[in-house]
Order: sequence, then C-alpha cells, then structure tokens
Amino acid sequence: MKHVARKRFGQNFLHDGEVINRIIQCIDPQPDDLLVEIGPGQAALTHPLQQSGAELHLIELDRDLVVRLQEVFAGCNNVTIHSLDALKADLSDITDGRPCRLVGNLPYNISTPLIFHLLQWNDLLIDMHFMLQKEVVERMAAGPGSRTYGRLSVMTQFRCKVIPLFDVHPGSFSPAPKVCSSIVSLKPLKQAPVDAGSFENLSKVVRAAFSMRRKTLRNSLKNHFTAEQIIAAGVDPGQRPEQLGLEQFASLARSLPNDAD
Repeated sequence: MKHVARKRFGQNFLHDGEVINRIIQCIDPQPDDLLVEIGPGQAALTHPLQQSGAELHLIELDRDLVVRLQEVFAGCNNVTIHSLDALKADLSDITDGRPCRLVGNLPYNISTPLIFHLLQWNDLLIDMHFMLQKEVVERMAAGPGSRTYGRLSVMTQFRCKVIPLFDVHPGSFSPAPKVCSSIVSLKPLKQAPVDAGSFENLSKVVRAAFSMRRKTLRNSLKNHFTAEQIIAAGVDPGQRPEQLGLEQFASLARSLPNDAD
C-alpha cells in the first residue's frame, strides 16, 4: 500500500534521481563514516547512503514509515532505525558520543527549531547536509542589514560555516511543496569566530533583540540592559538588531549581567 504524505509531519518526498545523485555527491559518504539521517521518509537518500558502507542511523517519527524502513533494510548490518522525534533526539546517545555527520530532508514545519536543537551538539558534528526551504537557507547565510538576517543567521554563523549549495525545484518532490528548496552544507567551527562569553548568553541576547526586530535595542533589550550598559558594550542603543554584526552581539553577551533572566 502506497504511503500517503502526512501534512502534520511536513512530508514531501524527494523522487528526482538527478537531484538525489547530486546530493550524494556533495555528501560523499565513506565506509568509515558515522551518518545520521533525519527524516529518511521513503529512503530516497537512504539507499545510496547505506550502499556506501557507512554506519547509518535513521531517525524517523512516522511509525508507518518506521515499519517500512525496517522491512526494506532488514538484514543490512550497517543500518539502525530509531523511532524518534528529531526535536527530542539525543545525538550523543544515538552515536555513543562518537563524531558523526548529519544528513536530512528536514520537515519544513519544524526546520528552524530543529536546527537550534542540533546546534547544541556542535562538538559531536563533523558536518551537516540538509534540504531546507530556500528561505531558511537564505536566513542562515544572511549578513547584517539584510531583510532575512535574524536570530537564525547569528546563532548558526556563531556555530558553523554556512555554505548554500544548490536549489531544488518543487517538482522534484511528491507532493510538490509550494516553495523552492535548497541544499546547504554546515561545517561546525572548531573555534567560535568571536568571544561571546557563553553560547547561552549569546542566545539570550539575540533572542531578546530579534523578538522585537523593528524596535531599537534600547527597547528590545530593556529587560537585560540599560542604555548606558549597551553603550558601555560598544553598541549604539538606537540601532535595530538587524544592523548588528556577530561581534557586536558577542560584546553584549559578554556584558550580560549575571542576574539577567
């Protein structure tokens, strides 16, 4: 029986062989790799990943698809299937704390929170190759002053080198999404590009700033800083968050009072 894509899971299954081959070429899986695929779906990418000989772990939420995957890959010693919600998955548990590579056609309805979830495992990640809504990839790669620049841009670029690879037309999926997709490569940085004091403080400042992105920092950060404290950090409180670069956000994060909520 044919599997019907479920909207609540954000399912759009890739079926374009040319695109699949191009993605696999970008990933270049090797026999000694430890790969984790998020949302394997109907296994369009899974088959060539498995055939590479790599140790492959699949994270799938849809129980019907889990059953299908178990049937398809029965007897494949290099495949382990995890019936899990990726938003709650513990990568260190799945990989026994070993470095891994992440791959996935991520569900568009949870892609942004899923990226934030995965970034916490940065020390374990070798690289990530994801299919995402093109707009999300643009936001990841955006710089200050861009209309797409925001919290996702700052936090992703603090953790990773963002490399947009190529776009994928809606017709490459079934059902076809209403938006264009893009493949992106994320290369975790061994050392943060700026000193933010802590990832938690940077996240706190950036979240507060962009929660009211049309407001000046004087207003959006008033629960964390006085205008004088913002100035002392070397930042103009009259600026809006999209005008600040990573270094300025890091300076604010380093200056965050210890008792800030």
